[in-house]
Amino acid sequence: MDIRLALATLALMTTPLSAQQKMADMDKPVEGGGQLPAGWSARTDKDAAMTNVKIAPMGGGIHATTGPAVIFWREADAPATAFHTVATFTQTKAPEHPEAYGLFIGGKDLKGAGQSYTYFVVRQDGMFLIRAREGATTKNITTGWTANDAIVKKDDAGKATNKLEILVGKDKVTFSANGKEVFSMPAAAGAMNGIVGLRVNHNLDVHIDGFGVHKM
Repeated sequence: MDIRLALATLALMTTPLSAQQKMADMDKPVEGGGQLPAGWSARTDKDAAMTNVKIAPMGGGIHATTGPAVIFWREADAPATAFHTVATFTQTKAPEHPEAYGLFIGGKDLKGAGQSYTYFVVRQDGMFLIRAREGATTKNITTGWTANDAIVKKDDAGKATNKLEILVGKDKVTFSANGKEVFSMPAAAGAMNGIVGLRVNHNLDVHIDGFGVHKM
C-alpha cells in the first residue's frame, strides 16, 4: 500500500513539471510581430505564423525577436560563384535554454515545399552545428552539436557576440567563428550556390551587424 501511494504521489509531482517544461518550450508571443525590413523575405520553421516574429532595422543593423525559428533573406544575395558571407550576432538576452543563430547558404525554393539550404549556427553554451535542410527534413553535417573555444559563451547577463563567416571556394567550404576556422568540407559542384541569408531559432532576441555577401 505504501509503495502504491508513493508511486501515485510521484506521478502527481512529475505531471505538472512536464507541463511546465512543455510550456517553457512553446514559441513566445512577440509584441509588434509580423515585421520585415523592406526587400527581405522570411519563412518560419513548420510554417508557423509570422505574427510572432519581428525583424526590424536597428542602429545600422537588423534586430530579430522570435517566437518560432525563422530564416530571412534578400533575393539578390544569391552568388553563383565563389563567395564569402559574414555577420556579427549579439544575443542580447538569455533564452530559457540554449538556442542558436547564424548564417545559411545554398538556399533554393525557399518559399516552396522543396526548400533547401545549409546552415551554420552557434549557441550560448559555446557549441556550433552545421546542418542541411531538404524539404521538411534536416540532416547533420557535423556530428551533432560540437564545442569549440572560438565561440563566445554567454556572460552573466546572458549576452554573447559572435562573428560568423562562411567562405565558399571552388573545392572547399570553410566555416569560421570569430576569425577561427571551426569546420571545413568539400564544395560539391553547384550545391553551395543559391541564396545566402540568416537564421535565428525560437524565443531569441538577437542583433545582427555587418551582414554581407561578397563574390570572390
